[in-house]
Amino acid sequence: MAGMTSTARPHLNRRLSEFGTTIFAEMSALAVATGSINLGQGFPDTDGPEEVREAAVRALRDGRGNQYPPGPGVPELRTAVAAHQLRRYGLAYDPDSEVLVTAGATEAIAAALLALLEPGDEVVALEPYYDSYAASIAMAGGRRVPVTLRPDGGRFRLDLDEMRAAVTDRTRLLLINTPHNPTGTVLTRAELAAIAALAVERDLLVVTDEVYEHLVFDEAEHLPLAAFPGMRERTVTIGSAGKTFSFTGWKVGWVTSSPELVSAVRSAKQFLTYVASGPFQYAVAEALALPDSYFDGFRQDMRARRDILAEGLTRAGFEVYRPAGTYFITTDIRPLGEKDGFSFCRALPERAGVVAIPNAVFYDDREAGSPFVRFAFCKREEVLREAAERLRRL
Repeated sequence: MAGMTSTARPHLNRRLSEFGTTIFAEMSALAVATGSINLGQGFPDTDGPEEVREAAVRALRDGRGNQYPPGPGVPELRTAVAAHQLRRYGLAYDPDSEVLVTAGATEAIAAALLALLEPGDEVVALEPYYDSYAASIAMAGGRRVPVTLRPDGGRFRLDLDEMRAAVTDRTRLLLINTPHNPTGTVLTRAELAAIAALAVERDLLVVTDEVYEHLVFDEAEHLPLAAFPGMRERTVTIGSAGKTFSFTGWKVGWVTSSPELVSAVRSAKQFLTYVASGPFQYAVAEALALPDSYFDGFRQDMRARRDILAEGLTRAGFEVYRPAGTYFITTDIRPLGEKDGFSFCRALPERAGVVAIPNAVFYDDREAGSPFVRFAFCKREEVLREAAERLRRL
């Protein structure tokens, strides 16, 4: 009949058919509907430094960034990113050719994978992984090959032999995340050196997501993979202002790499957002120049919040993997007599008035992730204490 459309073919293309509404949207809606404390999605419930917010207001009023900023990002921010990498890690990057500003780390991940993968290329990624990794690999036509971090001695550890075995002649790149979301693992110098040696030996590209670089605790140390021998020219490093300065809504991220790799990523990025976050770029440039006391204080504050929630979760009966980095705690629900993270998280708002995320959404092997549940501790201390008190009902 005229005007009818065929329903034989699904509307969503098959590369994205496994990706529906994210678990974060589902659980955040559940938090609103039940009036629960939302420890699911990883965003702070307070703003970052007042002087950084005022820098954004000043840029708006001065007319800086209200129109399209330059495609690679405003020069002030690219210069600030390069200065940050040099000051913190001794990595020298040319602001004009080796730094690219993106609409948050999420766009940086998508642009890098769209730019660097051909259909059929394999990507070795640490599992559990941030959900946009899987979607971006799929959009690029690649194939993800998970290497699973497993609990061992109070932390989730990488099996380097398993990683080496995962690399084949079809492997194009390694996708590394440290500090690691959701497990809170921070890869050690020895682990990173082994990854670097593997990449050099097999001539692989590496995309490394380091958005939690300033959130490492206790004896852990963040070490950029690009600083290891043979890695600078093959590594695309991704950073973000949202996690470091608690302005996640501004969506300001960046890529640092060789001119050739930055040019490739920019070629994809320009057809995603083209540009974004104009006035906020100027504010983030000022934020990156804050003294070490800001970064030290931020880390100490988050460590205190981590400890409040970790102790509350332990008292409630969870097995707690105290994170060395990020602002997430992974727990095992089996000591509570539970084994299905999805069912547990969907019932938790009614049972205890708290929302969390089932880690299984970050696994290809859903069974391997089934007993693990993630809580975010980037909330006010009084909120975390109230959540801990509610969880004692379990």
